[in-house]
Amino acid sequence: MTDFQVTAFLASVPPHTGKLATVRADGRPHLAPVWYVLDDDGSILFNTGESTVKGRNLRRDPRASLCVDDERPPFSYVVVEGRVEISDDLGEVRRWATEIGGRYMGEERAEEYGARNGVKGELLVRLRPLRIVSAFDLAD
Repeated sequence: MTDFQVTAFLASVPPHTGKLATVRADGRPHLAPVWYVLDDDGSILFNTGESTVKGRNLRRDPRASLCVDDERPPFSYVVVEGRVEISDDLGEVRRWATEIGGRYMGEERAEEYGARNGVKGELLVRLRPLRIVSAFDLAD
């Protein structure tokens, strides 16, 4: 895919969930679904709890990989590899949690999800892409 196609795919409506891979302390992989949004700078933002496996993994090791795929024919995907930056600033956590909630649940529920996920103990994670692998319409 071109850069434009990658951005369009990642920002598609209806949105796809991402599958986030992190590294456990013993080196084993951990995989978890996440809701996300794109920032204007090309980074991918999502929320997680600081006590979750992915939250603890990312605090210890900032390397991550996110796969977003369209499981419907003709099948496409984007894999983003990079490093994360983590913030626990409640204003930022809530702002982006609201944005993410609106993307997945609709604007009428954005504030509800922002309030639910923009609280102490939640983190804002910014994945900065270092490498992107993609394929479009694999079955065609």
